[in-house]
Amino acid sequence: MQGKAHVYMRDHINTDEIIPARYLVTDDEKELALHAMEDIDIDFVKKIKTGDIIVAGNDFGCGSSREHAIWAIRGSGISCVVAESFARIFYRNAINNGFPVVECKVISKVISDGDELEIHLREGIIKNISTGKTSGFIPLPDFAFEIAEAGGLLQSIKK
Repeated sequence: MQGKAHVYMRDHINTDEIIPARYLVTDDEKELALHAMEDIDIDFVKKIKTGDIIVAGNDFGCGSSREHAIWAIRGSGISCVVAESFARIFYRNAINNGFPVVECKVISKVISDGDELEIHLREGIIKNISTGKTSGFIPLPDFAFEIAEAGGLLQSIKK
C-alpha cells in the first residue's frame, strides 16, 4: 500500500479522540468518517485522500473498546495506521475488522508529516519514498491476513 503520512506523534491517542462518543449513534463508516480525529485535528477529513496513512506514537487506540474507531478511520479513506505501539483491544479490533495496523518502534525517527510511504505488510517493510529511508517491523501473523482477506472476523468464521 502507498499513501501520504498524517503524523500525530503523541502517545495515548484514545478512541474518544479517534471518534468522539457524541457520534456513536451510527455504525455507517462514511458518516462516522465525517468526524474522525476531529478533536485532535478539526481539518483531518479535509486532508485525507484514499490510501493515506496515520502515523502515531505509543498506545494508539487506548480507552474504551469501540469498533467505531476502526470504522471511522477506514471510512475516511485511511488505508493503515502505523504506530510505535497500540492498545491491545484496538489492535485486535483492527484485525477483527480486517484493517491493517503496523507496530514500528522507530517510526517517529523516520517519518514526517506529509512524507509518502510505501508499506509492505507481509514483508514487514516501510519505505519512506520522500526520504529514501526504510524501516522494518514484525508483520501481522498469517491468521490476521486470513481474516482480512475474508472481509473480517465474522466472514472468516462463516468461511
